[in-house]
Amino acid sequence: METRPGTGAPQPPSGTGTEAAKTRRRRLSTDDDFVRYFLPKPGSAADKPELGREMPNEGEALIEAFKSGQPFYALTVCKAATEVNGGGSPVIVKQAVARN
Repeated sequence: METRPGTGAPQPPSGTGTEAAKTRRRRLSTDDDFVRYFLPKPGSAADKPELGREMPNEGEALIEAFKSGQPFYALTVCKAATEVNGGGSPVIVKQAVARN
């Protein structure tokens, strides 16, 4: 940990504090529009995942996964769409589909 110039007081490492927290919250809230969270189906294995109960958000998925000692899955639903690139040629791209 560095010290603040002229004070000798500890200064948090760069990338922490309110600025990093705001960025993280903004990213998570944006991702929640496109990401769905699931606990595994009882009896499923990590090598062949099966989706079980859907959780409303990442925070609740984390809590339930911690309580039960199991992983959780973050699923992004995408669709294939066409766009025209800079040269005027169509290309196929993936687009995230928002939750309903």
